[in-house]
Amino acid sequence: MLNVTIICVGKLKEKYWTDACLEYAKRLRSFCSFQIVEVEEEKLPDAPSPAQIRNTLEKEGKRILGKLPKGARLIALCIEGKQRSSPELAKLLSDLAVEGCSHAAFVIGGSWGLSDEVKAAASVKLSMSEMTFPHQLARVMLCEQIYRAFQISSGGKYHK
Repeated sequence: MLNVTIICVGKLKEKYWTDACLEYAKRLRSFCSFQIVEVEEEKLPDAPSPAQIRNTLEKEGKRILGKLPKGARLIALCIEGKQRSSPELAKLLSDLAVEGCSHAAFVIGGSWGLSDEVKAAASVKLSMSEMTFPHQLARVMLCEQIYRAFQISSGGKYHK
């Protein structure tokens, strides 16, 4: 059984986002060992300098990499990533399992994105869309897409 971890910067603030993630986590139990790991978000002033942003990304990046499970394949959600359809994500997860990978770790950065170090460590860079989404919504969307991917792979009726 594949282990799937989402490592993300910051905490969910509203109960409805938390409830949505918990619902998908419950549904995913049939398909994988699933967990969400949160790392602390750096605080920045309202108008941060490029150096402050870089420093923040580096600190958050070290925290992210420190939570990466040993041997996990890192999948970074970033603007430079490739957009994939739901069936393509299902194939990616299936291919990981076939290749003998036992752990997939998706990473969602904070409001300023991900450090170059995290992106360089990623074996896959994934983009949800050309549009920008709030961090909380992106987390719920990723949970749903991981669930959808497992449904597709198992021939479930969820994906139409």
